[in-house]
Amino acid sequence: MPSKKFARVDRQRCVACGACMKVCPKGAVAVYRGCYAKVDEGVCVGCGKCAKTCPADCIQVLEREAVK
Repeated sequence: MPSKKFARVDRQRCVACGACMKVCPKGAVAVYRGCYAKVDEGVCVGCGKCAKTCPADCIQVLEREAVK
């Protein structure tokens, strides 16, 4: 069962520095083709470390919608 939260990157503001990728404890973040960070939402546990580390402030931690 996935966690209640997950991270999402604003691709337009991301500078692809890789800081988020380095601090992710689950390895859920990768820089896609050197252009922007991408989060594997199925692996992400929503800890928020990436959002706190991001110098461009372009990562949000969101609530997952409950599956009914």
